[in-house]
Amino acid sequence: VVCSAPPMIMISTARSQGKRKDTSLNIEETGSFVVHITDEMTVEQINKTAAPIDRTLNELERTQLTCVKSEVVPVPGVEQAKIRMECKLNQIVTLGDAQEGSDLIIGEVVMYHIDEAVYFDDSKIDAQALAPVARLAGNDYAALGQSFTINRPTE
Repeated sequence: VVCSAPPMIMISTARSQGKRKDTSLNIEETGSFVVHITDEMTVEQINKTAAPIDRTLNELERTQLTCVKSEVVPVPGVEQAKIRMECKLNQIVTLGDAQEGSDLIIGEVVMYHIDEAVYFDDSKIDAQALAPVARLAGNDYAALGQSFTINRPTE
């Protein structure tokens, strides 16, 4: 989250040999995208969507995942994701050099889809039930470890 009013998130896509990723090109063309919180149950299927295939092909067809129509943006989401955020493009910032740089993509979240199994008290996410997975670098991912709470100082 990079802003809360309005809610905004950012992602980045790296270039390879001077070529922008399909993700970045598609976001620029459609002005929208959907961000999914991947969990331990779907990470292997989600990883299959990263295969270097022709831009005209649908990478979800290579998986056991299901496309679901978005409510606000024109691009679909993945039904199995416990959290889905429909976003409208705010801006794309090019970072680094043209060969190996990256695109920093900022989007305004215009619709949230949250599985009831991970949502409680009308505003909180149960991190253990969500079992989120983060992509690190290369082929590496990380699962949620121990979580804890530290109250912020009031003075």
